[in-house]
This record gives sequence, C-alpha cells and structure tokens, in this order.
Amino acid sequence: MQSLRNLPSVEQILQSDLVLIYISTYGRPLVLEAIRLTLKKVRDNFSLQNNIPDQDEIIELVRIQLEVWTEPSLLPVINATGVILHTNLGRAPLSLAARRAVQSVSDNYSNLEYDLIKGKRSTRLVHAEELLKHLTGVQAALVVNNNAAAVLLVLTALARRRAVVIARSQLVEIGGGFRVPDVLKQSGARLVEIGTTNRIHIADYEQAISEMPVALVFRAHRSNFRITGFTTEPDLSEIVEVSHRANIPVIDDLGSGSFLDTAQFGLGHEPTVQESLQSGADLVCFSGDKLLGGPQAGIVIGKTEYIEKLKKHPLTRALRADKLCLAALSATLMHYLKDEAIQEIPVWKMISTPLVNLQERVQNWIVLLGQGSANHNQSTVGGGSLPDEILPTCCLALSVRNPNRFMEKLRQQNPPVISRLENDQILFDPRTVLPEQDSSLIRNIQFLLQS
Repeated sequence: MQSLRNLPSVEQILQSDLVLIYISTYGRPLVLEAIRLTLKKVRDNFSLQNNIPDQDEIIELVRIQLEVWTEPSLLPVINATGVILHTNLGRAPLSLAARRAVQSVSDNYSNLEYDLIKGKRSTRLVHAEELLKHLTGVQAALVVNNNAAAVLLVLTALARRRAVVIARSQLVEIGGGFRVPDVLKQSGARLVEIGTTNRIHIADYEQAISEMPVALVFRAHRSNFRITGFTTEPDLSEIVEVSHRANIPVIDDLGSGSFLDTAQFGLGHEPTVQESLQSGADLVCFSGDKLLGGPQAGIVIGKTEYIEKLKKHPLTRALRADKLCLAALSATLMHYLKDEAIQEIPVWKMISTPLVNLQERVQNWIVLLGQGSANHNQSTVGGGSLPDEILPTCCLALSVRNPNRFMEKLRQQNPPVISRLENDQILFDPRTVLPEQDSSLIRNIQFLLQS
C-alpha cells in the first residue's frame, strides 16, 4: 500500500539535475517555494488519488508551477475585432517614434527633472507643456496620469467646498463605473445641476449663476453616447459668454480630445481641442490615449492663472505622469506639430485606411490560408469616442465546426488573437491588425485549422 512516506523530501528534489537547472533559471527561493507547494498539494489530495507521483512527476509539476508564476500576465495581442480604440485591449497603439522615445529614456538616465542649461533641479512638467503650448497656442499646460485624474485635480484645486454648475445631460458615466457626479463629490465640490436630461437652456446657466456664488461652470462632452429627439443645449461659446460676464471660469472636459476633424474620414464630427479653445473655455481637459493616439495621460490646457494653481496643489504629485508617459506623449504631439499624424499615428492610420486596401489584405489572407471568404462589414472607433459612428471595412470570415472553441484557442496562441463572432462566422478585421502582425495572424489561424 502506498504511503506518504514514499514522497521524496524537499532536499532530495533539490539535488535533482533538472531542479538545479530550474534554480539557475528561476532562483533558489522561488524553486524552493514551488517544491513545497507541490508537495503540499500531493499530501492534501492523497486520499483522492490512487497513486502518489514519483520524483520525476513531482519535478514536472514543479516546472509547471514555476512557469505559471513567471509567465507575464500583460501580453501583446492581435486586435482583429475592428474596434480601433479597444479599451480592454489597451486603446491606442503607439507610433514608432513614440516607442523609440520610450525605449530611449528607459535605457538611460534622463533629464526628467534636471535643467541642462542651469545645471540644477527643474520640473518634469515642462517637457510636454512646451509642445502643447506650441501646438494649441495656450498659455500653459499640465499632464497627469489620465483624464479622470485631470478632472479630479481641476475640481479639487479650483472648486473645493464651492459650487460647480453642470447640465443634467452631462452627468455621464464612462467605462469602469467612472461617473462625473462621483468625481465632483470626491473633489469636495458642490454639484449644482441645471436643466433637464434632454433640454438645457442658456437661461438655466444664468439663473444658477445669479442665485449663488459659483466657482466653476463645468461642461462634460458626451463622448460615448448621444441624446436625440426633443433636445436642446447651448453652444459652449454661449456658456462661456454668460459665465465670463460673471467672472466665472469655464472648464470643458472633452474626454477623448481630438486635434483632427473626424468628419474628413466620413465620420461624425467630434469636438476638437482647438474648437474648445476658440469658444473661450478657460481650461480644456482630454485624454492622451484615445483620439490623440498616444499613451494613457490626462491633459489640461488653458490659462496660466488656473494651471499654476493646479501645479501647486498637493494632489498633482500623486497624479503626475512618469517619464515613459511623457516621452511617448511628447513624440506623439510632435507628429501633430509636423503635420504627419495621419501618416505616423496608428489610430489615424487605421481610421484613414481606404476600403480597397482592406479588401486587398483580406484577399491576400484568403490566398495564404487557402480558405475563408471576404465579408463586407463595419469597424468602429471605440474607446468612448464617436458613438454610433462606423467605418466600412472588409473582414476575413471563417466557418468552423465549433467557432467559440476556435476563438478560445486563438486567444491561447502566441501572440493571442482577439476576433469577433457574427452569424456563426469568425471575423478578422484588417483595419485593427497592424501590418507587421499579418504573418503571426495567418500562422496562428493555420495552426488551428490544421490541428
């Protein structure tokens, strides 16, 4: 009869030639932990199994455990869904210049907070700020780690314990349960709702401002949904005029924040950063990793008197962007300065790709695979931008016996492939597959079709 006494000891396993190799690869402490955990599992399951694994089997279990622990959880994937700014897949892929900038500052020390001319400490806030000032013509700018942080900082620094006027139609919730009214509460500001869900008049702003001391008038762009039908809402320029008459600053939270007119690509018009500034907003907040096409960041631009208050607030240090973000953002902004965003930034390259180019790629995929068909379909921008707006596309359509199982196996490949299912067909949209990923995509699909 087998007994737990037949189990090899930890020391015996440590002396194995294979385990010595594991130690050289993973380090003794981690290997030792894996051995102890594996032996514990064997003991705990002893009554449920017929045979106690021998030493070789235990060593194999140790190897598997080590691989599980050391396998990175954050991986590059192939996005074949057709959703350009896919929040779950990391939103905007960076341009080559942005990736090189990140590599450069991560390989070396940098002048993150050092003035090379004066030879003394400086501030990290200057790097992207100068580019943003040059690009937009604003007096000042500030970069923090995301747009939610930017909004929180603005409200905390400029309106804590004071009234902030906002239209009821703009009390939005975005991904992850982030709600504008909740941020207002966390900032310590007092929310003053005006108008109704579907109709807001300029008189609503005038009345709120006349009835109480107001710190800010806040406008939040509904970037991820639309209100249609019996609706009305004043233009930003009207809101600014009324607010400035009472010496109240206006904050415009664009959310996505575009520098390019999306209408030129057959999409609906998305308010641009330039338009907010031209309408007279005192501060404009927007994201770095949506339509800007850069890294995750929150950007605040506008008048010096307000930006300086943000910079001096203690919360700014907790929300600050790191050197990798600033390097990638600076390189991305440079594309706009050089008028090359459409050619260099992946998001805009995907949006502007003609349908005929997508059709050619799909036909090439069909030839390489020896099967599949072209499926005319639709891509979306995603990422809380341009709701209901679509782009015509052409997808590779595959019919397999068990499509859900096939898609599951695709997600287990290296690199994982994320596709979509429609009418029992698996669709692969070339609009969001980077050209350099084509060979990996075809290889992974072929492997599963042949297995």
